[in-house]
Amino acid sequence: MDRQPPRLSLGPIPYFWPRTRVEQFYRNIADAPVDIVYLGETVCAKRRELRPEDWVTLGRELADAGKQVVLSTLTLIEARSEMGVVKRLCNNDEFLVEANDVAAIHLLAERKLPFIAGLAINIYNATALKWYARLGLQRWVMPVELSGSALRSILDQARLPGLETEVLAYGRMPLAWSARCFTARYHNLPKDRCELRCLQNPDGLPVHTREGKRFLTLNGIQTQSGLPCNLLPAWQELSSAGVDILRISPQSEGTEALITETSNALASGSSASAIAIGGQTETCNGYWFERPGMDHRPFDAQANG
Repeated sequence: MDRQPPRLSLGPIPYFWPRTRVEQFYRNIADAPVDIVYLGETVCAKRRELRPEDWVTLGRELADAGKQVVLSTLTLIEARSEMGVVKRLCNNDEFLVEANDVAAIHLLAERKLPFIAGLAINIYNATALKWYARLGLQRWVMPVELSGSALRSILDQARLPGLETEVLAYGRMPLAWSARCFTARYHNLPKDRCELRCLQNPDGLPVHTREGKRFLTLNGIQTQSGLPCNLLPAWQELSSAGVDILRISPQSEGTEALITETSNALASGSSASAIAIGGQTETCNGYWFERPGMDHRPFDAQANG
């Protein structure tokens, strides 16, 4: 039986935007052709423009617009107060939760609630996938450093009917989280008095090599890839590998247009070249081919079979 085209999801905003900008962004997304919207602060607990109750309110508005809403938790939990925020999200009683830390999975499993394992949950083999499935895993987002061949192998071995697989198909890849804030360090400020400088960088701080190549992106305590990963041109290949959902990570410009272009391509069965990339001229996809993540390879180079 032929598989249906993958659905589209919009990941949580990874950057720190003013509240008014966040609210306007999601008002626009309410009319965008995206199936699933993830909401919440996943990077830094000091980013308090919106609190858990505000995310739930936004979620209700998006649900009324026909979106499946998922609340996303913090990835690095360092204080009791931060754990309290995670508990409030896990106890929301309205929306599915994307757990980005095992503590959130523990809370959800205790309540026997289904959950989604986010990008930061280390699922690298079928044994781990089946273990989380026994705890209530409904959907998992493949770690960005896994290859296409690794994904096929995991799904073939796990054989879990009904379990959904999601892949970050467009956006800067989250590579690491640290107790240190590199944005504060860049501005020569202590982490506890960072002056919320992340607000000045709606797409993070670019880091270049001495040769001028964009290498990384600093986003507070998170380090991202310098270039966006772009797997959208190979959506048919991803679908055949078992991917149910393609995730687009929000950027400050062009996100809505990219969603529309991608949705049109999925609906029409268009080839890879039909999908634009929101004005971004340089992207990467190396991990999919078992290469360094910052590499870019044409998708007709089937290095992974």
